[in-house]
Order: sequence, then structure tokens, then C-alpha cells
Amino acid sequence: MESEAASKRVLGGSLPVENVQSLASKRLQDVPNRYVRPDIDFNEVVANESFQIPVIDMSKLQIGRSGFDEELAKLHFACKDWGFFQLINHGAKEAIEKMKGVTEEFFKLPLEEKKEYAQLPNNIEGYGQAFVLSEDQKLDWGDMFFILPLPISQRNMRYWPTNPTSFRSTLDEYSAELHKVSLSLLMLMGKNLGVDPQIFNTMFGNCIQGIRMNYYPPCAQPNKVLGLTPHSDATGLTLLIQVNEVEGLQIKKNGKWVPIKPIEGAIIVNIGDILEIMSNGEYSSIEHRAIVNLEKERLSIAGFHNPSFDTKIGPLLELLAKKNNENGAKYKTLSHEDYMRMVISTKLDGKSVLDQIKIE
Repeated sequence: MESEAASKRVLGGSLPVENVQSLASKRLQDVPNRYVRPDIDFNEVVANESFQIPVIDMSKLQIGRSGFDEELAKLHFACKDWGFFQLINHGAKEAIEKMKGVTEEFFKLPLEEKKEYAQLPNNIEGYGQAFVLSEDQKLDWGDMFFILPLPISQRNMRYWPTNPTSFRSTLDEYSAELHKVSLSLLMLMGKNLGVDPQIFNTMFGNCIQGIRMNYYPPCAQPNKVLGLTPHSDATGLTLLIQVNEVEGLQIKKNGKWVPIKPIEGAIIVNIGDILEIMSNGEYSSIEHRAIVNLEKERLSIAGFHNPSFDTKIGPLLELLAKKNNENGAKYKTLSHEDYMRMVISTKLDGKSVLDQIKIE
């Protein structure tokens, strides 16, 4: 169990910035300069729509089920070669649909009502933007609402809306279902890595889970802005839900951006930096970004799963031993608190977090 002291850790936060949903409602023809990204090259996007991330069928990943070994091998390939995959038949459909509904309702609330849940100084939870560390930093064309539902003992109910009235119960159910899916996947990944799957069960059983609801308004100049800066997730495992039909997620593969076409009802799963570190580079976190639409809003929900706060962030010792220390550890080992402080104080920029931890 996390200590009372752990709940009072101040790890850092984000600077307050203008609300993008409100800004977009003014229907400006020229985007404010702070959102303009002259470095974006939209010509680096793969045009072949058949070039897509792997699809993994969770219903086949039950031990003893026909096709288990083949699907397990597909999962290993997806984690090693892509770092992203779409998960079908995951068993969480009902909870997902409910969460989509309350997320859409929340972002439709008047701005002043949403601001009741605004981020406070030195706190990562709340409504606003994340990773804004300076007054001259370029900003993303989007707002987010971030809540830490797990561990339950650490919940800060100040950030849990009572409008929509079903928001709290819906998030509670969604959090539990998402955690269950993530834990099943992590244990299968442990099996694929050749370590005792219970290692991941112990580390992530009492995980730190963050739920980030994203709102990307339409933009009159979509080719000049980004909904979300290119980055890899500093987490263990991310489970992403597409709330509406507007696409926008792109991942980097072989130096090109690949647009993701979500399968209806699927969860998009990606390897985070922590899993890359723990696997000593056998699995890779992948850069991804979000683009915005000229006419339509886009909404998504990302669920981030980190190991418990007392877990050391470093290559798994069992994995290093099994590999006979080939080339040794490729990453430093940090306390979880030091790792999180580094993450929160680093602006989104490719795989910049991992660059600080790699052993040259």
C-alpha cells in the first residue's frame, strides 16, 4: 500500500495557457503565432492506406485456446517491430462506450464549469494542457482533462466531475476494466520476453493509472498546427480509445508518419518508455503525434499504466541474467519518483526522456 507521504509528493505541473476550445470558437482565420509549427513536414506521411499496425485478437490469447501460440507470436512481433497494435475482442466494450459518452458530455459543458476542474500549480491532474514549461513554448491545438484513478487510495476527488452525473461511476468502471486488460497484456508480454509473467503482475497490479481525455477542436489552418507534439509515452503501457469518427493519430515508422485507421470497437495499444527500459530495448516505444481537422473536432481517451511507485525503473534483472548480460544494461536504473520528476519537467520532444536514461 502507498504511504500517506507518497500521496503528498509534489512532482511538478504545467503552466496555465489559453483554452483552445474557446479560442477555436472565435473562428479565427489566422492561428495565433504560439500555435504555428513551421517545422511540420506533412509530406513525410505514408500515402499507402494498407500500411497499418498489427491487429491482435485478445480472445485467442487464453492459454489452451486454439491459436494461442500463433497469436502470442503476433503480439511479440507487434511489440518488437511496431510498438503499436490494435486490440480486438478485449471484453471492455460496454465500459468503453459509457466512457465515450461522459467524455463528450464533459467537453460540451460551458468553459466556466470545466474550469472548476482546472489544473492547480505543481499538479499534473486537471483540465488544461500538459508539459507546458515556458512562456515561449509552442503550444498544441488541443485541451485535455487528466485524472489519476489508480491506485484508489490516491484518488483526488476534487478533479472528478459530478456533471455529467454518471461521470464518477463511469470512470470508476472504465478504470477497472482498462487496468484488467493492461495487466493481461503485460503478463503475456512477460511470457514473450522470457521472464516470469508474475514480475509484471507484481509491478503493475497496484499500478499508477492516468486517464487523459483529449479534445482537439477544428482549425482553419490545420497544416500549421499540431494537436499533440511528436513524442513517445513515458509510461509502461498506453491504451487509447477513439471517441468519435475523426482520425488524427499518426505514428513514426522508418522515418515516415503512418496515419492510423482505428477499427471500430478496438483499443489502440502502444509500448511506453518504461517497457522499453524494462525490456532493455527488446520492445520499443514509438513516436506518435496527433493532427487536427479543418471542419470537425476529434476526441480520444488515453489510459496510461505505470508500475507501482515503489518499483525501480530500469532493465529487468531476470532479463539481463537470461540474456547472459549481452552488452549489459542499455539504460540506467532510477527510483520511480526521480523518473517521474524528470518526465514532468521535460517538454514533449520525440524520445527525449529515454535519451536522458540511455547508457552510452
